[in-house]
Amino acid sequence: MIPLGAEETIPAPQPVLAPLTSAAIFLVMSIKPGRESYATVRSLCADLPGIFRAVDFRRIEGGLSCVAAFGSEAWDPLFGKPRPAELHPFREIKAGERHAVSTPADLLFHLRAKRMDLCFELVTQIMQRIGGAVSAVDETHGFRYFDDRDLLGFVDGTENPRGAAALNAALVAGEDPAFAGGSYVIIQKYLHDMARWNALSTEEQERIVGRQKLTDIELSDEVKPSSAHNALTTIVEDGKEVKILRDNMPFGKPGQGEFGTYFIGYSRTPKTTEQMLQNMFIGKPPGNYDRLLDFSRAVTGSLFFAPSATFLENLEDE
Repeated sequence: MIPLGAEETIPAPQPVLAPLTSAAIFLVMSIKPGRESYATVRSLCADLPGIFRAVDFRRIEGGLSCVAAFGSEAWDPLFGKPRPAELHPFREIKAGERHAVSTPADLLFHLRAKRMDLCFELVTQIMQRIGGAVSAVDETHGFRYFDDRDLLGFVDGTENPRGAAALNAALVAGEDPAFAGGSYVIIQKYLHDMARWNALSTEEQERIVGRQKLTDIELSDEVKPSSAHNALTTIVEDGKEVKILRDNMPFGKPGQGEFGTYFIGYSRTPKTTEQMLQNMFIGKPPGNYDRLLDFSRAVTGSLFFAPSATFLENLEDE
């Protein structure tokens, strides 16, 4: 159990709060129909800690971590009742030419390490166990870009909460006791039109993002437009800002003209991230949308729940 706030304790979480790393793999899959397929995936969940330890021990200083998360349609066949209170499919958003697509998916493995070979090996071992039971939806290999910047040239993740604030932002607690220590996960894969973006002046880019490009200092309210990305993704409830935990990563294939950002947000409730997306795609007020979306296009969108490590370990006893 770990403390969360003044009086709450929760089961041991998965490594949702693992430190930023230089490499990541986002592996998204659907489970093939049939009881045997679900039994195969459930068996892996129980054995995953042991598989992880075997790979991690080969380069103990490599900072390897793995979070396993599950979609709404897969939860009941895998684990039965009860189910996380707010788990549901990703909600599509359409507004004009802006479209937050919904991608059906059952499984997410978020792997992070200082070296890509560790992520690669763990994915290999996972797929040897469940490859026949699943179908690939997406596999994206991310990397840490210069100065922790995205491919648009801005530092990503500056406002991530830290310490106890990160625990409170990312982990379910007493509001859903059966799933305390878990976390809701929303992922989106964005592709960028770099030619159009780079045609803008630095000042225009800064007004769209809401930060200075070189120093990463937030623009003052007198200068920053209400449509700035960081203005629309700031969620305030009862006079207090509500945060999520991000670990976005750049990805791409320059030879094929592909440049992108893989968004991943962990949160105590999916409502926070969903409100951010509503503000971005529809606008606050409607029409005052995130101008980043004039240069970035979402090509995937899924919602998962990452149960606590304790939940997964207890599967062995059932």
